[in-house]
Amino acid sequence: MFGASVRPLVFWPPFILLFASVLASLIDLDSFLAVTTNLNNQVLSKFGWLFSITALSMVVACLIAYLSPLGRTRIGGENATRLLSPWRWFSITLCTTLAVGIMFWSTAEPLYHLHSPPTSLDIAANSPEAARFALSTMFLHWSFTPYAIYTVPALIFALMHYNLGKPFSLGTLFVPLLGDRLIGRKGRALDALALFALVCGMASSLGTGAMTLAGGIDRFLGTGSGPLMLGIVTLAIVLCFTASAASGLQKGIARLSAINAKAFFAFLIFVFAFGPTLTILGYGTEAAGEYFTNFMSKNLFTGAFDNDPWPQSWTIFYWANWMAWAPISALFLGKISRGYTVRQFMLINMVAPSLFSIIYVAVFSSTTLKLDMDTAGALNMILSEAGAGSVIYALFDELPMSSLVGGIFLVIAFLSFVTAADSNTDAISQLCSSDSQAALAGNESEERSKGRLMMKIVWGSTIGAVAWIMTSFVGIDGIKMLSNLGGVPALFIVIGATASLIRLVSIGTAKIGLEHTPSRSYSAEAHQRWQSSQSS
Repeated sequence: MFGASVRPLVFWPPFILLFASVLASLIDLDSFLAVTTNLNNQVLSKFGWLFSITALSMVVACLIAYLSPLGRTRIGGENATRLLSPWRWFSITLCTTLAVGIMFWSTAEPLYHLHSPPTSLDIAANSPEAARFALSTMFLHWSFTPYAIYTVPALIFALMHYNLGKPFSLGTLFVPLLGDRLIGRKGRALDALALFALVCGMASSLGTGAMTLAGGIDRFLGTGSGPLMLGIVTLAIVLCFTASAASGLQKGIARLSAINAKAFFAFLIFVFAFGPTLTILGYGTEAAGEYFTNFMSKNLFTGAFDNDPWPQSWTIFYWANWMAWAPISALFLGKISRGYTVRQFMLINMVAPSLFSIIYVAVFSSTTLKLDMDTAGALNMILSEAGAGSVIYALFDELPMSSLVGGIFLVIAFLSFVTAADSNTDAISQLCSSDSQAALAGNESEERSKGRLMMKIVWGSTIGAVAWIMTSFVGIDGIKMLSNLGGVPALFIVIGATASLIRLVSIGTAKIGLEHTPSRSYSAEAHQRWQSSQSS
């Protein structure tokens, strides 16, 4: 089915483990959730401080790399050609990372912080102070820090892969520290662990998205949101991103991302123009001041002194979740960056989407907070009774052309989930394939290309099936916790990637051979050595 290109020690362990987890949840859900809940709590309580320090360190590492001589290095060598235009690259980065989540959580999450702020900060619930805290916290959770978590491993992979000809593997992230010691057989454990974490994360995200989309369809058509409707929505997402996969990167993911990004800007402008514009400007400005003034303390807030569980439920949870996704997502983001300098990479992968997220959050979250406080908690009641996905539609009800805008939003949300699923399954299929080097070099045979497409279809269908089972019959909490547990191995992977970036800055590009090597990543000899290492 996949030809001779599959890496069995990367493909089969997470594939089998995923089904074993689902089977365990179907046999005894209570015991399954009890075990995963306990493990999840242990991870967040024992490693919370390390997640916080690592996340902040990655922001600092990005700043150091940008200002250092490494910033002038071109990914792929001085004569490397660009795969994508800056706009398409930005739109892909935006739409395959945080944008899918921010569409819904920008209206739901601030309500949680408004009505249940941290107990250790002595903030009264539903007060102006709580609203300020909620909005500044949204900036923290959805801008520079999460994008730094994605940027560091993506940058290291891009430099090692394109400039030094290293393989499409997570062991590549450790080359500046350990050389080639984790490339080949030893690196397969890293790939398999990260693959399992991402697949669980994708299943939980797809399941949550299916529930939200089904709820939106029910709102307009009265179809209900039971197992049948969830199955139809999930199947539609899988079919669409499979069709996108068959059309290739530039025709599929890039085209969908460009549509999504333009829609995000359109929704932002619409809500800003027809919502409480002056309130948005005032809230956004004041909350941004609090966010940047208290950037260090907000990033490192663990609640340890007061035994406050809020950071573990929110900030540390986010850092763990972003890190679980980061290693494999970084392979995809690094793959599309050829031809740009390191500084351009930082601007397009971190700075530009972070600034967009801050503006988007300022508009949607400020509007949500204002409406909720003016209506004595009406939006919070909708959140409690109908779920997070219903808040955005309730917000649109307060604006002109609510039915039309809500319907368009539903379509764009669907395309966003398709785009995110497409990009991540693209990275998964390449990680499971020993022919990824040839694919990027343009030397992939038609048979091997079909094999990787089939692998992408298999993973996409599997993730869709798991998402449907969990949402319809089990409950999505179990698979979400498995995703969080994946943050532990991912934590040490991104720590290694951060250390690699710092070492790369300190030793200089010439010593490691990054400069003037535009053809090394495409050499037939390098690909032959890579294939030999996988078959040994």
